[in-house]
Amino acid sequence: MRVTMSYGRSGLDVEIPDSNLDAVLSLSSLPPIEDPAAAVARAISNPIGTAPLVELARGKERVCIVICDITRPVPNRIVLPPILAALAEAGIGRGRITIVVATGTHRPNEGEELAALVGEEIAGRYFIENHDCRDYDSHYWVGASPAGIPVWLDSTYCNADLRITVGLIEPHFMAGYSGGRKLVMPGLAAFATVQHWHCPRFLESPLATMGSVEGNPVHEEALAIARIVPPAMIVDVTLDESNRITGVFAGELEQAWRAGVEVAASAARVPIERQADIVVTTCAGHPLDATFYQAVKGMVGALPAVKAGGTVIVASECAEGLGSPQFADALLAVDDLESFMETISEPGVFVPEEWEIEELVKAVRHARIVCVTSGIAPETLDRCFVSAAESVEAAVSDGLVRHGADARILVIPRGPYVIPWCVSGAPGTAQ
Repeated sequence: MRVTMSYGRSGLDVEIPDSNLDAVLSLSSLPPIEDPAAAVARAISNPIGTAPLVELARGKERVCIVICDITRPVPNRIVLPPILAALAEAGIGRGRITIVVATGTHRPNEGEELAALVGEEIAGRYFIENHDCRDYDSHYWVGASPAGIPVWLDSTYCNADLRITVGLIEPHFMAGYSGGRKLVMPGLAAFATVQHWHCPRFLESPLATMGSVEGNPVHEEALAIARIVPPAMIVDVTLDESNRITGVFAGELEQAWRAGVEVAASAARVPIERQADIVVTTCAGHPLDATFYQAVKGMVGALPAVKAGGTVIVASECAEGLGSPQFADALLAVDDLESFMETISEPGVFVPEEWEIEELVKAVRHARIVCVTSGIAPETLDRCFVSAAESVEAAVSDGLVRHGADARILVIPRGPYVIPWCVSGAPGTAQ
């Protein structure tokens, strides 16, 4: 069977043996909204749990609109104009509005990339700045979280008297789902705050996984931190497999996000009868599969679908290589993953970008990971504790040798956007 996988901008067609294929797992079909801009306008005029945006905006002096960075396919060109129009209706001129890119610990988005992110017109008319998690002078100390995490947040965001976030609700391999509180934490947090949050204390919880909200300590801490300096309104969307808007959820920080999560979960949770010997997956294509750092999400997202000791084949372009210099240096310095875990589990020990390496550990503990990529040399992949393959077909052939000619295969073309749910209740699967 020929399957088109999300890979880079153009996709990747692969052949999977029909006799071994159990299923191709895709998002459940939700109808795209015919006029999404009008849907955004309606949502901000009739929000969940708060007053309409025009009313919230009247009399305000400084407005901060927070958007996701380039690694998230948020349709800002559609979502931002109705928000900006509502602010103008409330008498707020362009000079009083700052758009902040919630980079978290990622690199800044500038130039052509920024224009691609928001559209040339908005990029040319509004002041836009990138959050810089390592510039502590651009943050305010705002207190500590319930779990004792020291919290510094972006000063532009904190100084605004009207704060709006614009995000995307999709499965997240640590926090359950993205969007909502994540625009603030980790989106606008200082590096030390993120480091205290993304650590074994929280990440080793079995509830810190895709699709898990209740009792998930990663989600709960992010929400508690976002509430310290909350947005007046969030505007989150859900998307289909073609990145068309299927829902708009505007309103109070948690109430609107929860409404969006219900819709996202209805599309993302896909039942499977049994775990497979081999899972072929991706990191959902551009823009998410630009780095190996992000490709880890595809690896971890496939774990509920694969047997312990099975094989996960991840096709990820990784056009920008491993990721940030901090992540690359930290990963390539690791000689033994279990020793690494022992080290970062010690009180007071922090390694830059340790959380993504910790998630990689979860993947390689459970399955053999094979990476198909044009962006990273095979010898470098070997140092990243994964195997390299020239093609998905070659990796599948090797997997059939390893697991037997009758090995079962599951394919997830959109990678971490799908949550496999094993209805048989096999150990280690999402329920």
